[in-house]
Amino acid sequence: MSNPHYIGYHFTVIPKEPGAEILLAELSDTPFESFEETKTGISAYVQKKFWKEDILKDIPILHSENFQVSFTSQEIEQINWNKAWESNFEPIEVDSKCRIRAPFHPPATVEFEIVIEPKMSFGTGHHETTFSMIKLLLEEDLKGKTVLDMGSGTAVLAILAEKKGAVSIDAIDTDSWCYENGIENVQRNNCHQIQVLQGDASLLGTKKYDVIIANINRNILLQDISKYAQNLNQNGKLFLSGFYLSDLQDIESVCNENGLFFQKNLEKNNWIAAKFNLTS
Repeated sequence: MSNPHYIGYHFTVIPKEPGAEILLAELSDTPFESFEETKTGISAYVQKKFWKEDILKDIPILHSENFQVSFTSQEIEQINWNKAWESNFEPIEVDSKCRIRAPFHPPATVEFEIVIEPKMSFGTGHHETTFSMIKLLLEEDLKGKTVLDMGSGTAVLAILAEKKGAVSIDAIDTDSWCYENGIENVQRNNCHQIQVLQGDASLLGTKKYDVIIANINRNILLQDISKYAQNLNQNGKLFLSGFYLSDLQDIESVCNENGLFFQKNLEKNNWIAAKFNLTS
């Protein structure tokens, strides 16, 4: 069976951060089905049979005064996504302890090796937020802990949590691609303590966790911090990422209002990952 034909859109976004992230989120609600980050923005691909002339008409950032977005488009006869992805993806190692690789990379001897095939899901470890969250989790004693991974993407953080001894892990993402990919990666890494769910914080109910990981974005975090606090056990720990240094004060303020107090943060290229403790 031949690969389908695609239309490729190549967007230049100024400023790229957070413009490219906003554009990606808005395009995710359209028939575009694959994305890749570029030096100047993102490229997005849609199957020709799903393309329509006004496919970009409901993309707000294209009309925003805060960003300059331009694009070119081209018809691409065939794309072998596996080949394209394999040619661009390299293993990543964090603190010489955790190595994230694809199935086609040879294994290596490290304490925690995670095999991820991300497809369209976020969370290969290459993005600053995932990298920093991994660093924070590597410092944490997770043995016997119950863990929630919100915005789980590839489920890489949930998988690392299980490899570090966590039990009863829930990995939740709103995106159907992430849900399916998360299940695949959990199975690929022979994990048995992780339940992958599709949805948002409304799924949590009254369930309690020792550790909550949320790598999403500033607005969702600000909206859901109070819910996370309700679902943490006393002295529980909350790890947040997906926002910039300039957002840390707002994040910390809302955390404090909910009994969560700042412990530390890591910064990489202006992206922040922060740890908070729930205290009475």
